[in-house]
Amino acid sequence: MFGRKKKGRDDVDATDLDSAQDVEVEEVDEVDEVDGTADDTTGPWSIDDLDGDRESIAEGRLDLGSVLLMLPAGGQLQVEMTQAGAPQAVHIVTPNGRITVAAFAAPKSPGQWRDVAAELADTLRRDNARVATETGPWGREVVGSAAGGDLRFIGVDGYRWMIRGVASGPAGSVEAGSPLVEQARAVVAATVVDRGSDPHPVRTPLPISLPPALAQQLAAAQQQQMAAAQAQAQAAVQQQVPQQQVPQQQVPQQQVPQQQAPDADAAAEAQRRRGPSGSAMQQLD
Repeated sequence: MFGRKKKGRDDVDATDLDSAQDVEVEEVDEVDEVDGTADDTTGPWSIDDLDGDRESIAEGRLDLGSVLLMLPAGGQLQVEMTQAGAPQAVHIVTPNGRITVAAFAAPKSPGQWRDVAAELADTLRRDNARVATETGPWGREVVGSAAGGDLRFIGVDGYRWMIRGVASGPAGSVEAGSPLVEQARAVVAATVVDRGSDPHPVRTPLPISLPPALAQQLAAAQQQQMAAAQAQAQAAVQQQVPQQQVPQQQVPQQQVPQQQAPDADAAAEAQRRRGPSGSAMQQLD
C-alpha cells in the first residue's frame, strides 16, 4: 500500500505523482499506514472469517444480506426504496443524527477507499462545501460542511469489499469525538460483510435485502401511505372542482296567437252596408 513501502524511481506511477502534488509526503505516509484496512481483531469483519453459522453471527445484528449491522441504542431504521420497490439503502436514525453503512465490491488488493475518499472530497468542494481530511481508526475520514448540514465519511477496505459509513447531522455534529461520530465508528466496527461469490463490478453496491418481518412492516406502511395519498388527492379534487349544477330546462313559452279585435271603422262600414234588411249583397238583389 502506498505509504507503507518506499518506492524507487522506477516504481513511481502517474497516480502516485498526482496524489503527491497536493499533500506532503510525511502526511501521506502517516495516514496510509492504517488507511482503510480492516482489522481482524476489532472489525469490521468478513462473514467467512467468523466462527459459527449465520444465525448466530446475525444475533443482535440487523441482517441485510450483504451487511449485518449492529444497531445503536435508540436507533430507528429508515429504508430507502428504488422506483421498482427494491431496498436501496438503510439508514439508522439516532437522536444525534443519521448513520448509513453500505458495502461495495472491490478488488482483492486494498486501496479502493483511498481513491473514493479523494473523489468524495472533490465532489464536496464542487458543491461549495468546506472539506477536511482527518485521521480515524481506519485512516483517513472525509469531513464536509455545508449550509444544509455536516457529513463525515468513514471507509474501510476488506478482501474484495469496501465499507463506506456516513454520519450526517446538523452543523457541528460530526466533529471528532462527537456522540454521532463515536456511534458511527462503533456501527462500522461491528459490521459483518457477506461479499458472496457472485461477480460484481468494482465499486458497485452489494445488494441488500430486508428481513421478512421488516419487509412486511414496510409493505403495510407503504399501503397505508398510498391509501392516505389517494384519499388526500380525492379530497383535493373535490375542493378544486365545484359540484356541477344541473341546469333547469326552460320550456319555451308557446306563442299563443292573440285574436285581434276587428277594426272599429271596418265594423261600422259593414253595419252600414248590411242595413236593416240584411247584408250588402242581399240589398243589391
